[in-house]
Amino acid sequence: MATTKKPIILAVDDDLQVLNAVDRDLRSEFRRDYRILRASSGEEALTTLRELRAREEPLALILADQRMPGMEGVELLSEARGIFPDAKRVLLTAYADTEAAIRAINNARLDHYLMKPWDPPQQLLYPTLHDLLGAWQREYQPKYSGLRLIGFQWSPLSHDIKDFLSGYLVGFQWLDFETNAEAQDLLTAKGLSAADLPLVIYEDGVAVARPSKTDLAQHMGLTITATQDLYDVVVIGAGPSGMAAAVYGASEGLKTLMIERQTFGGQAGTSSRIENYLGFPTGLSGSELAHRAWAQAVRLGAEILAPQEVTELCVQDGYKVLTLTDGSKVRTRAVVLTTGVSYRTLDVPGVDRLSGAGVYYGSARTEARSCDEQDVYIVGGGNSAGQAAMYLATYARRVFIVIRGKSLAASMSAYLIEQIGNTPNIEILPFTEVAEVCGQDHLEAVVLKTNGEITKHPARALFIFIGAKPSTEWVCDTVICDGKGFVLTGRDLVTDPRYATSWKHNREPYLLETCVPGVFAAGDSRAGAMARVASAVGEGSMAIKFVHQYLDE
Repeated sequence: MATTKKPIILAVDDDLQVLNAVDRDLRSEFRRDYRILRASSGEEALTTLRELRAREEPLALILADQRMPGMEGVELLSEARGIFPDAKRVLLTAYADTEAAIRAINNARLDHYLMKPWDPPQQLLYPTLHDLLGAWQREYQPKYSGLRLIGFQWSPLSHDIKDFLSGYLVGFQWLDFETNAEAQDLLTAKGLSAADLPLVIYEDGVAVARPSKTDLAQHMGLTITATQDLYDVVVIGAGPSGMAAAVYGASEGLKTLMIERQTFGGQAGTSSRIENYLGFPTGLSGSELAHRAWAQAVRLGAEILAPQEVTELCVQDGYKVLTLTDGSKVRTRAVVLTTGVSYRTLDVPGVDRLSGAGVYYGSARTEARSCDEQDVYIVGGGNSAGQAAMYLATYARRVFIVIRGKSLAASMSAYLIEQIGNTPNIEILPFTEVAEVCGQDHLEAVVLKTNGEITKHPARALFIFIGAKPSTEWVCDTVICDGKGFVLTGRDLVTDPRYATSWKHNREPYLLETCVPGVFAAGDSRAGAMARVASAVGEGSMAIKFVHQYLDE
């Protein structure tokens, strides 16, 4: 969350007694709402102003004495106008300098002058300053002081960072370097160039050029290193099934670790609105559901590593040993694979080249605002595509859903079909497929093929939601997967002659157990699973029951 920095009043006078008196009176009246700073010369004041500008501190008012050696008050206040053009500027002067003060108001555009002495301040100082500060407050718009991301709209790396931050519900301000003057000023102030983009500026002012997900995670306080030598159960994947497994494992006293390579929620976490999940009659976003589950798992004692990826699973002396991308290893007695699925890639000319630059897999929530009053296209007819269409319709001029079949009925829930039918700026394009995507450095048009007819249409963005590809490549050498990469479990291992010899234990495998005893699978990456959030949550919960049975053997 962004925080607002308290505005500053700067008092400047070379006479220490006068400066002390000004400082005392200002603090007495204004310290609750303003920070009071002081400087003993014009040069020191300018240095302070430049530092405040670099730190983006708000200056409300500067009060400077006229007669100072080296730089007079009028000259200082004129210089200050170039640094803080909106700050109120007041000249402090003796009676003999009244004429000069009046000229300065006309020539240097000062806001006011005050006579010395100003005793009592309740009559001769505070009313004037209150009026000036009130006028400043009416015009003042606090600078955003949370995390900011500066980059190019069509940069794939900028998109990846936006997607990552959004996935963890981290608030940030997006500044397009090509269209935002503030972004250019910030880059210059940091002594950087466009070659350093994307640039993340954290709330504490630290700037990191082209940050990795690990850099972002560490600054966000996420954990990427395991703390225990041995766990009872490690859950791999933080989608709905993984979250449920972590919640139930931790709540039932198991030493539980969950590892997620990207962001919480899996594919469901990218859904803009889930309206058919039990207990939420008005619906909720996938990211909301994921972060509620994450908070619940942590509260109950689960340890979570993110973003971190498992690259290998092997069995040593009955224990399961997981190797992570950084080379570290995690030992556990049992494993629950909840790696989920990812969207299949669209294999047409131009997609690979423009991926992240107008062509996106999922990511409707991340890029929706950039599609304001533009035409966008969605490929896919499942619930994720429908939820994305409804969300994008809030921003885009028109949303086109491209499907190969004649309708959405075979693949989308009825409530979504009804909502889409009642949304005037969503149009379904049946018997259609994308033949090509076009553009130089970003998507400019899509080529569609409808019943053999080829047409080209301008497009701001193309969102792809086609099919499910299990994220199991790294583990298929250890557990048995079917021809599509989905993990086989339970009775499938003993009833199918092709896999009957893979189970060598003296009991039948538990319902969600893989061919490796103590390694279980749940959720969308398991063969035969139902692609629904509630089903995934149920399987993740059930997996912990079987983990208990395995550990009790």
